[in-house]
Amino acid sequence: MPEPTPAAQLAGFVAKFDPPVQRLIKSCRAAVRKRLPTAHELVYDNYNFFVIGYSPTERPSDAIVSLAANRQGIGLCFIYGAALPDPHKILLGSGKQTRFVRLASARTLSEPAVAALLRAAVAQADPPLRRTGSARLIIKSVSKKQRPRR
Repeated sequence: MPEPTPAAQLAGFVAKFDPPVQRLIKSCRAAVRKRLPTAHELVYDNYNFFVIGYSPTERPSDAIVSLAANRQGIGLCFIYGAALPDPHKILLGSGKQTRFVRLASARTLSEPAVAALLRAAVAQADPPLRRTGSARLIIKSVSKKQRPRR
Protein backbone atom coordinates (compact mmCIF):
# COMPACT_ATOMS: atom_id res chain seq x y z
CA MET A 1 0.00 0.00 0.00
CA PRO A 2 1.46 3.38 -0.96
CA GLU A 3 2.25 5.94 1.72
CA PRO A 4 -0.56 8.48 2.16
CA THR A 5 -0.11 11.86 0.54
CA PRO A 6 0.89 14.80 2.74
CA ALA A 7 -2.66 16.18 2.37
CA ALA A 8 -4.15 12.86 3.54
CA GLN A 9 -1.73 12.74 6.48
CA LEU A 10 -2.63 16.31 7.42
CA ALA A 11 -6.34 15.46 7.31
CA GLY A 12 -5.68 12.50 9.60
CA PHE A 13 -3.82 14.66 12.11
CA VAL A 14 -6.65 17.21 12.20
CA ALA A 15 -9.26 14.43 12.54
CA LYS A 16 -7.78 13.50 15.93
CA PHE A 17 -9.31 16.67 17.42
CA ASP A 18 -12.88 17.31 18.55
CA PRO A 19 -15.01 18.80 15.75
CA PRO A 20 -14.93 22.42 17.08
CA VAL A 21 -11.11 22.39 17.20
CA GLN A 22 -10.97 20.71 13.78
CA ARG A 23 -13.03 23.56 12.32
CA LEU A 24 -10.80 26.12 14.05
CA ILE A 25 -7.62 24.50 12.70
CA LYS A 26 -9.03 24.34 9.16
CA SER A 27 -10.29 27.92 9.13
CA CYS A 28 -7.10 29.35 10.65
CA ARG A 29 -4.97 27.36 8.22
CA ALA A 30 -7.00 28.69 5.28
CA ALA A 31 -6.64 32.25 6.56
CA VAL A 32 -2.85 31.94 6.99
CA ARG A 33 -2.50 30.28 3.56
CA LYS A 34 -4.36 33.24 2.04
CA ARG A 35 -1.94 35.68 3.69
CA LEU A 36 1.23 33.63 2.99
CA PRO A 37 0.50 31.82 -0.29
CA THR A 38 4.14 31.13 -1.17
CA ALA A 39 5.17 29.84 2.26
CA HIS A 40 5.86 26.14 2.63
CA GLU A 41 3.77 24.43 5.29
CA LEU A 42 5.92 22.32 7.62
CA VAL A 43 3.75 19.92 9.63
CA TYR A 44 4.59 18.37 12.98
CA ASP A 45 2.28 16.06 14.89
CA ASN A 46 4.26 16.20 18.11
CA TYR A 47 3.74 15.04 21.68
CA ASN A 48 2.28 18.30 23.03
CA PHE A 49 1.04 20.11 19.93
CA PHE A 50 -0.01 19.72 16.34
CA VAL A 51 1.96 22.42 14.48
CA ILE A 52 1.94 23.87 10.98
CA GLY A 53 4.93 26.12 10.40
CA TYR A 54 5.08 28.64 7.55
CA SER A 55 8.50 29.09 6.00
CA PRO A 56 10.05 30.56 2.85
CA THR A 57 12.19 27.40 2.64
CA GLU A 58 11.88 23.77 3.68
CA ARG A 59 14.10 24.50 6.68
CA PRO A 60 12.28 24.74 10.04
CA SER A 61 14.78 27.35 11.24
CA ASP A 62 13.52 29.73 8.53
CA ALA A 63 9.88 29.56 9.67
CA ILE A 64 8.15 32.89 10.23
CA VAL A 65 5.00 31.84 12.08
CA SER A 66 3.26 28.64 13.02
CA LEU A 67 -0.17 27.48 14.04
CA ALA A 68 0.04 25.36 17.18
CA ALA A 69 -3.02 23.40 18.29
CA ASN A 70 -3.87 21.25 21.25
CA ARG A 71 -7.24 20.03 22.45
CA GLN A 72 -7.94 23.39 24.09
CA GLY A 73 -7.49 25.53 20.99
CA ILE A 74 -4.97 27.11 18.69
CA GLY A 75 -2.38 29.85 18.74
CA LEU A 76 -0.44 31.80 16.16
CA CYS A 77 3.21 31.59 17.16
CA PHE A 78 5.59 34.28 15.96
CA ILE A 79 8.93 32.46 15.80
CA TYR A 80 10.89 35.69 16.30
CA GLY A 81 8.11 37.44 18.19
CA ALA A 82 10.37 38.86 20.90
CA ALA A 83 11.87 41.14 18.23
CA LEU A 84 8.52 42.38 16.88
CA PRO A 85 7.00 45.75 17.73
CA ASP A 86 3.95 45.08 19.92
CA PRO A 87 2.46 48.47 20.82
CA HIS A 88 -0.88 46.89 21.79
CA LYS A 89 0.82 44.33 24.07
CA ILE A 90 -1.09 41.38 22.63
CA LEU A 91 1.82 38.95 22.33
CA LEU A 92 1.92 36.28 25.01
CA GLY A 93 4.93 34.35 26.27
CA SER A 94 8.18 35.29 27.90
CA GLY A 95 10.81 33.26 26.07
CA LYS A 96 13.88 34.81 24.51
CA GLN A 97 12.54 34.32 20.98
CA THR A 98 8.96 33.10 20.43
CA ARG A 99 5.69 34.86 21.26
CA PHE A 100 2.10 33.89 20.44
CA VAL A 101 -1.49 35.07 20.14
CA ARG A 102 -4.45 32.84 20.96
CA LEU A 103 -6.88 32.52 18.07
CA ALA A 104 -10.53 32.44 19.11
CA SER A 105 -11.39 32.19 15.41
CA ALA A 106 -9.80 32.81 12.02
CA ARG A 107 -11.21 36.36 12.25
CA THR A 108 -8.61 37.08 14.95
CA LEU A 109 -6.00 37.07 12.17
CA SER A 110 -7.76 40.07 10.60
CA GLU A 111 -7.77 42.18 13.76
CA PRO A 112 -5.57 45.22 13.08
CA ALA A 113 -3.03 44.51 15.85
CA VAL A 114 -2.62 40.85 14.83
CA ALA A 115 -2.47 41.69 11.11
CA ALA A 116 0.23 44.30 11.85
CA LEU A 117 2.29 41.71 13.77
CA LEU A 118 1.98 39.27 10.89
CA ARG A 119 3.09 41.92 8.38
CA ALA A 120 6.05 42.82 10.61
CA ALA A 121 7.04 39.16 10.96
CA VAL A 122 6.95 38.70 7.18
CA ALA A 123 8.94 41.92 6.66
CA GLN A 124 11.74 40.73 8.96
CA ALA A 125 11.86 37.21 7.49
CA ASP A 126 15.32 36.14 6.39
CA PRO A 127 15.24 34.69 3.82
CA PRO A 128 12.16 36.56 2.62
CA LEU A 129 9.04 34.89 1.28
CA ARG A 130 9.02 34.45 -2.48
CA ARG A 131 6.69 36.82 -4.32
CA THR A 132 5.53 34.09 -6.71
CA GLY A 133 5.57 30.34 -6.95
CA SER A 134 3.84 27.44 -5.36
CA ALA A 135 4.24 26.22 -1.82
CA ARG A 136 4.68 22.66 -0.60
CA LEU A 137 2.98 20.80 2.21
CA ILE A 138 5.73 18.87 3.99
CA ILE A 139 5.23 16.40 6.83
CA LYS A 140 8.31 16.93 9.00
CA SER A 141 7.69 14.69 12.01
CA VAL A 142 5.10 12.53 13.69
CA SER A 143 5.51 11.47 17.33
CA LYS A 144 4.37 7.96 18.18
CA LYS A 145 3.35 9.13 21.66
CA GLN A 146 1.04 12.14 21.94
CA ARG A 147 -1.08 13.92 24.48
CA PRO A 148 -4.81 13.38 23.91
CA ARG A 149 -6.20 15.56 21.13
CA ARG A 150 -9.83 15.26 22.31
